[in-house]
Amino acid sequence: MASLKEVAQLAAVSLMTVSRAINEPQRLKPETLARVQTAISALNYVPDFSARKMRGRSTKASTLGVLALDTATTPFSVELLLSIELTAREFGWSSFLVNITSQEDGERAVSQLLSQRPDGIIFTTIGLREVLIPDRLLEKNLVLANCLSREHTLPGYIPDDFDGQYQAMKALIQKGYRRPLCFYLPDSIPAGICRRAGAEAAWQEAGLSAGELRQFHMASGDEHYRDVVALLNEFTPHDKADFDVLVCGNDRIAFLAYQVLLAKGISIPQQVAVLGYDNMVGIGDLFQPPLTTVQLPHREIGREAVLHLIEQRPNSGVIQISSPLLERASL
Repeated sequence: MASLKEVAQLAAVSLMTVSRAINEPQRLKPETLARVQTAISALNYVPDFSARKMRGRSTKASTLGVLALDTATTPFSVELLLSIELTAREFGWSSFLVNITSQEDGERAVSQLLSQRPDGIIFTTIGLREVLIPDRLLEKNLVLANCLSREHTLPGYIPDDFDGQYQAMKALIQKGYRRPLCFYLPDSIPAGICRRAGAEAAWQEAGLSAGELRQFHMASGDEHYRDVVALLNEFTPHDKADFDVLVCGNDRIAFLAYQVLLAKGISIPQQVAVLGYDNMVGIGDLFQPPLTTVQLPHREIGREAVLHLIEQRPNSGVIQISSPLLERASL
């Protein structure tokens, strides 16, 4: 493996200049920085950040640990975890991932993470929820991603579910839909409550009758789908829908609804429009017709959580990230 000295010799600069090129590139002239970077690339030189930290030569944080509860078991993990890794790399930090595979696995995972002496820690989950943070992490340089501490005192970045559903409902109203049927996530989870509140706010703001807004929370369990078929059968007597748009709590509910509606001969969107939520990775365009949905901002959440640690942002509590509407052919 190439050494720092070999890089300096090839670039015809001092060891200090190579160090600055790695740690403080803004302090070098562009031509000098380019020469050092060319030498690093030619020699495949890899800076040893861990050794530098042990020698005490740098006080700048360089290692990010990610403690992931259930995250790697879902399709959304790709966007969130890759965003964390790429953002850390962009700013010269290394990163590593420790998964919590069950509630009983938490202590093992925390011990494994802390043994690596990370300079910053991201605690993340998939599916916005309140979490109990292990006591050993509370005094660490910690930020939450896509979850909330039960006291809501820790810094964290989450989707703005209220505004996401609010903007989506406003779009439906502007398109002329007046008889929505809404299948929300369970009211036992934050997203189910926030999204319903956003839809109701847009409906009331438009001066529409509350009685025309038919709303149901799915039962918990089985990924919240166990009510969908029975409810759709109830509202499609004789295979005729008495609603003009189906608002779905997530894209998986929408996927099941498509099957039920199309099997009944109800065309989408000519007879019933369908709105999803989440923009499930790689799925939205595979619906026929492609599904209009709300984008969960997992990339942005991952990036902001990393920047919170790198930039040493003050503890500002919970920050909500915009969830935009992605219009496709189902409206």
